[in-house]
Amino acid sequence: MQINRRFFLHKGALALAGTTAIPQFLVRTVMAEQAAAPKRRLVVVFQRGAADGLNIVVPYHEKNYYAMRPSIAIPQNKVLDLDGFFGLHPSMTAFKPLYNQGHLAIVHAAGSPDTTRSHFDAQDFMESGTPGVKGTDDGWLNRALQAEDLRRRCAGTCEHTAFRALSLGADVPLTLAGKVPAIALSNVNNFSVAGQKPSPAASAFEAMYGSSGDQILHATGDETFDAVKMLRAANPAKYKPSVDYPNTDFGNNMKQVAQLLKANLGVEAAFTDITGWDTHQNQGNVNGQLANRLADFSNSIAAFWRDLGDGAENVTLVTMSEFGRTAKENGTAGTDHGHANVMFVLGADVKGGKVHGKWPGLANEQLNEGRDLALTTDYRNVLGEVVTSTLGASNLDLVFPGASIRSASFLRLV
Repeated sequence: MQINRRFFLHKGALALAGTTAIPQFLVRTVMAEQAAAPKRRLVVVFQRGAADGLNIVVPYHEKNYYAMRPSIAIPQNKVLDLDGFFGLHPSMTAFKPLYNQGHLAIVHAAGSPDTTRSHFDAQDFMESGTPGVKGTDDGWLNRALQAEDLRRRCAGTCEHTAFRALSLGADVPLTLAGKVPAIALSNVNNFSVAGQKPSPAASAFEAMYGSSGDQILHATGDETFDAVKMLRAANPAKYKPSVDYPNTDFGNNMKQVAQLLKANLGVEAAFTDITGWDTHQNQGNVNGQLANRLADFSNSIAAFWRDLGDGAENVTLVTMSEFGRTAKENGTAGTDHGHANVMFVLGADVKGGKVHGKWPGLANEQLNEGRDLALTTDYRNVLGEVVTSTLGASNLDLVFPGASIRSASFLRLV
């Protein structure tokens, strides 16, 4: 893999790469590449465990909603009204301004057409972008980056930074697995500064990318890998966000995603996840297990959006979960594995302030298999529109093989 020369031409990176003079023709080439490069960035958040979309975006004018959920339904007078029919869970007050400002769009009754109720299979299907097809070893977001390269007609020769595709976590998720190199960072502070002994994370990073033939990269020899130095130049330990984030794993991940985006490291696609959505027991309603998780989820994303400042103009965020939960509560004041769910799309160009998609209804005869919210929007249709508008990945047959996703079916979210 080649490390993009642009990587060393901003924020004092030349000093990190050594003092070797760079020919002006190379500078002109790099500047031309930079001008042609996409300026949009995509952030994907996966809610692992199957979030309860019906208590997240509440259809509070559906009579059967309250009949089916006698102890966990959100009372009408507690719902954060959106449009007179739907309302947000009251713990999601941080999302209401984003919705009112037109930056946050909601897609209800969305998800995978596959009917599995297995967390593991459903997550793999959602991340691979090939529902029902086991054994797909790459992810839809990696293929979207490949499609971007094809659109730019530089497949195989495109130069990108090592941070083009990254995940906040211990491992690269299936979503980002594939031909385009991706990295996983558990914590940006795990990387060592020049002159110090490299941390295990830094050493692993160097091993992954150290075979680059880029002469600028190796201008000063084989000391601490320059990409690590570039990351450290962002001073992650001293980073002061412009807002307060929740002091949670997810809040810290969103803070680090914002930090990496603001450091201009060449990030095009970032992924993180948030667990704890498998509410089989004691789910709660206005307060409780789900409410706490939703507060963390919405507060962290809202903080991320505010922290980006003017940079939010070029960022789109999309959320997803493997499936929803049963329309009826179970005998332990919780919900079991369901089908359709809710997705959020956040961005400056998003046509927000609206709940998109066709609502299937919650009458008993309208339920999927007599128990779940029915699916009306394939999640790949949402993601297809997002990657087309952000990454320019218009070859959706590559991104979602076999799905026949076409722009004519887009919900016009962006």
